[in-house]
Amino acid sequence: MSQTRLFFRTGRIDAHRAFTALDLAFEEDGWPVAILEVDEEQDIQEVSLYVDGEVEDIAAEMRQVMDGLGLDQALDREVLPDIDWVTKSLEGLKPVAAGRFLVHGAHDRQKRRAGQIAIEIEAGLAFGTGHHGTTAGCLEMLERVVMRERPRNALDLGTGSAVLAIAIARLARIPVLATDIDPIATRVAAENAGLNHVGRFVKAENAPGFHHPLFGAHKPFDLIVANILARPLMRLAPEMARHLTPGGSIILSGILDRQRDAVLAAYNGQRFRHVRTLHKEGWVTIHLKR
Repeated sequence: MSQTRLFFRTGRIDAHRAFTALDLAFEEDGWPVAILEVDEEQDIQEVSLYVDGEVEDIAAEMRQVMDGLGLDQALDREVLPDIDWVTKSLEGLKPVAAGRFLVHGAHDRQKRRAGQIAIEIEAGLAFGTGHHGTTAGCLEMLERVVMRERPRNALDLGTGSAVLAIAIARLARIPVLATDIDPIATRVAAENAGLNHVGRFVKAENAPGFHHPLFGAHKPFDLIVANILARPLMRLAPEMARHLTPGGSIILSGILDRQRDAVLAAYNGQRFRHVRTLHKEGWVTIHLKR
């Protein structure tokens, strides 16, 4: 699927105002927003929104955000080459250490060391290589929680590349249900589980939400990990409570530092107790128990 860049140029102050507003407006959709300095002396910066597929409605919404800020600059667009940038970028990624885990690509197998839990990920079209602060934070938190609590049944909600599901299976050798709304992600997740010799523990399935019968068939879970976005996590708080074993743990990420208190409030309302927050690169990973 081709990607389109919607962009406009303005001064530094207005560019940063627009970046903040657009990031908030399109946060749930997951469309990336970026600022590029074009000319420092003339104070020209370019604000871009990267969109997959049909763009007309999104362009109109972006225009509304700009109008609300009093910005009347022309909104241009550029169709980008249809390249799998995630796969291409993996070629230059270095291994990432998070606790005892080492997440690496096939080209770095020789860098594995004794005592490490190596996870080989070729993410392809699925999110999650360990290089993002949310994934690395989840891996560190998972090591502590799994080794301390010894869960027997786990859920990785929004699994992406399945790096977290694989980590749980490698640590605890327990069944892990790994779900995602994207069928491509679940295919990649299953392949990665097999690659890491935990295919018999990790069940990768396409499921759009907790209403899917798959969750009812596998609950209750002693451990749920969800590295998605703050707003969906807040909406899911009641379902998380219904699918968790009494005394079980949840690990949440995909949450910006500024969103932490709102997420905690949603889960406090479901009688969850905050255990620990791990801060990494402007993101937080939260451990809660109920």
